[in-house]
Amino acid sequence: MPDSAVLLPIAALTVTLVAFVGIALLRRRGAGFTSLVLIALGVGIGIGIGFRDGLEFVAVLGDLYVQVITAIVAPLIFISILSSVTSLGSAVKLRTIGLSSAFWLLLTNAIAIVLTLAIALSVGLGQGVQLDLQEGSGDTLTGLIKPLDEVLLGLFPSNIAGDFVSNNITGIILFALLFAVAYLVANRSDDPNLRSFKSVIDGTKKVIMTAVGFIIELTPYAVLALVATTTATAVTRIETVLALALVLVLALGIAFIDAYVVNGVLLRVFADVNPIRWFRLLTPAQYTAFTTQSSVGTLPLTIPTLTRKVGVPEDVAAFTAPIGTTIGMPGCAGIWPIIVAVFSINVLGIEYSVWDYVALALLCLLVSIGTAGVPGTAIITATAVLSASGLPIEVLVVLIPISAVAGTASTMANVTAAATAATIVARRLGVLDDAVFRGERPPVEAPAEPASRRERRRAQTGPTPVVSDLGIPADLPLGQCELPAARPIHERVSR
Repeated sequence: MPDSAVLLPIAALTVTLVAFVGIALLRRRGAGFTSLVLIALGVGIGIGIGFRDGLEFVAVLGDLYVQVITAIVAPLIFISILSSVTSLGSAVKLRTIGLSSAFWLLLTNAIAIVLTLAIALSVGLGQGVQLDLQEGSGDTLTGLIKPLDEVLLGLFPSNIAGDFVSNNITGIILFALLFAVAYLVANRSDDPNLRSFKSVIDGTKKVIMTAVGFIIELTPYAVLALVATTTATAVTRIETVLALALVLVLALGIAFIDAYVVNGVLLRVFADVNPIRWFRLLTPAQYTAFTTQSSVGTLPLTIPTLTRKVGVPEDVAAFTAPIGTTIGMPGCAGIWPIIVAVFSINVLGIEYSVWDYVALALLCLLVSIGTAGVPGTAIITATAVLSASGLPIEVLVVLIPISAVAGTASTMANVTAAATAATIVARRLGVLDDAVFRGERPPVEAPAEPASRRERRRAQTGPTPVVSDLGIPADLPLGQCELPAARPIHERVSR
């Protein structure tokens, strides 16, 4: 008889493929994209529990999607920023967007830090817990920490090819801004020699956004495979999870409170939008972040969602959302490090004053600048906070087994905060399109250049074909590059 160790993975793959067929049939029958993502989430949990020891083949399917969507991130960010900024007409608006984005991103993390401190201290997280800590067990984690000068240098591009290969978001953004601002300066006198440069940028953007649409269509299938493997990981670590249940419950609970309650209030008060509708529009991006555990990998969904559904102009969405994967990040750079720190303080019986906690909060906020939005970053940020606070790293080693589970919600909180900041920035600048947000009409692309310059160009060359917000020609048949938002009914370990 065939070995059960071989039959189980084959059976898991078969069931998964059958589920894929079911999702495809629901899609053909007009099921909404968000509904498909939620259905895939539920089915994936069932497969993860039922086949937890045989998901090798299923995991490959999820990993393939993560690789593909991560591969498109660098060109997407680069060309989106380049196209958006070259269409502004001046660098003044860019400076306004940048400062406002940084403020709101850091504010969302500051709120998450204070919220986590208040809850963790009020429940006495870690008090009475006995842990067998082995001295020196955290030495390997200490090696992950970079000195401050290296962190600051890492924020700036040194090798654009290397930045693209490693998905160094900050380096890519700065390099794109360099080219875009140089174009604005060189084109002050409407140089006709630069028209082909702008045409190449806009044409490249159309191709990349069409490719993004193809990838997004695969999201429900990827969510099913990814959540199955994540669930299986949690089940196989059930003993550790149960032993540290309060830590896990707090991490998950605070992340959801931050993602929905805190951001909901911010959206209502400062962006003047309906939070319920906003969260419904962003659900596919949120739960893609939940399953992939990568803010960077979710950008191909976050940016189109903001521009095509929420009504955020592309110059704001293409700048704030990527910056939100390196600045702020309340889930992995706020909630998780604070939980680990408070747990360590109470487990070891360390006396901490109010000012010590204030210093801890400020340190956490500082560490959030330059955080990488990729799987595993939560461990690095927590290690940096513990080391800088003089707390032993050995406690973090004990918590690593549950960090992968907690990271799902933390990543979702990160993506939600970045999208919230983009929405608020757009509203404060007076450019949020409420008609698009309410679903009354599709987004309208901003003028490619100042009005006077555009009128002169039109007189010379004739009218320019209308394009959609994602750079898709208006006369292109819908079925050739259809994105989820265009349909009649209408998307791996934590950072």
